[in-house]
Amino acid sequence: MTPNWKLSLTRAAIFVLILGVVLLPIYWMVAASFKSNAEITQDATLYPHVWTFDNYIRLFSEKEFANYLVNSLVATVVSVVLALIAGSLGAYAIARFHLKYRLERKIGLSLLTLRIVPPVVILIPVYLLMLSLKLLDTWLGLIITYTAFNITFCVWMMESFFREIPVDLEEAAMVDGDSRFTAFRRIALPLAAPGLAATAIFAVIVTFNEFLFALALTATPRAMTMPRGTATLIGRIDTDWASMSAAGVLGALPIVVFALLVQRHLVRGLTMGAVK
Repeated sequence: MTPNWKLSLTRAAIFVLILGVVLLPIYWMVAASFKSNAEITQDATLYPHVWTFDNYIRLFSEKEFANYLVNSLVATVVSVVLALIAGSLGAYAIARFHLKYRLERKIGLSLLTLRIVPPVVILIPVYLLMLSLKLLDTWLGLIITYTAFNITFCVWMMESFFREIPVDLEEAAMVDGDSRFTAFRRIALPLAAPGLAATAIFAVIVTFNEFLFALALTATPRAMTMPRGTATLIGRIDTDWASMSAAGVLGALPIVVFALLVQRHLVRGLTMGAVK
C-alpha cells in the first residue's frame, strides 16, 4: 500500500468519525421520536422496535405545539426584518460617514461590546421594562426584545459589506440627481444583498433558537416560542422524552429547510465579507 493510499484512508476514517459524532445525536433524536417512553427509558434500543406516530399527534392534540411554532415563526420573521432594516441603515452610516476623532469606529465597537455582554446580565432589566409596558406574554414584547438584540448583530455584520462597495458608484448616482437615501436603496443595498442574506441567516437561527428571554417573558401558549414550549414537557415527576424528541425534530425542520434554501447565499455572503 502506497503512502498516498494510507493518507487517503486516514482522511476517510477521520471524516467518517467526525460525521458519526455529528450525526449520532440527530439520529438518536429522530429515532426516539418514533419510540414509546418505555422503549426509550427501559430498553434503550438503537432503533424503534415498535414504530409509533403518537408522539407527534400528541404534540398537536394535547400540548398546543402548533401555537409554539407559530409564535416562534412570527417573532423570528418580524424581529429579523425590523433588525435588518434598522441595522442596514446604521451600518451604512458607520461605513460612509466619518466623524471627529473616528467616533464612527467607536460606535461600531460599542455595538459589538453590547453583543458580547451575556444576555443573563440584562435579563432582569428587560423583564422589568416589559412588565412596566404591560408587554409580558405577548408577541410584541418578544419582537421588541429580539429586534433590539439583532440590530447590534446586523450593524456589526453589514458594516464590512458596505465598506467593500466603492463609494464612486453612489457618488455617480447622486450626481445624476439621486438623494443619499435613494443611492443607498438603489445602489448600495442591492450590491450588499449577499451580505444581507448571510446576516439574515445567522439572525434567524439565533432568534428561532433563543430560550432565555422566552422563558422569562412568556408564560402561556399564546406567546410561548418553540424552545420555551418544549421545556414544558419536563415535569416535576417525570419527563416525556418521546414527545420532547418529536418536538426537537419538528422544531429543527424549519431551520434545516431554511438553511438548505439559502446556503448558496450564505457562502457567497461570507466570501464577500471576508475580502478586505
